[in-house]
Amino acid sequence: MNRAEGFLAIEDIAPKADVHVLVLPERHIADFRQIGELDEGESKRMLEFIADTARKVGLEEYRVLNFCGAGAGQTVFHLHWHILGGQVRGTPA
Repeated sequence: MNRAEGFLAIEDIAPKADVHVLVLPERHIADFRQIGELDEGESKRMLEFIADTARKVGLEEYRVLNFCGAGAGQTVFHLHWHILGGQVRGTPA
């Protein structure tokens, strides 16, 4: 769907909104608590990639979500962000 150096965007296999895309770093980082493993440049590029991906899928208004830890609903233990646009159905996971 979208790719930039070090990052990947894919459609969620169980969408919770009209548009539901996942953005993740290619290298493994378990969750947001380890965000410090990305250097400042990588963190900035990741946020820019999230915004670029939203534009590429045609979204002007959207939500960006991250679940940190099992107790917060994280089910895939690789850092990722949910981009949701349009009508949201249920709770993203």
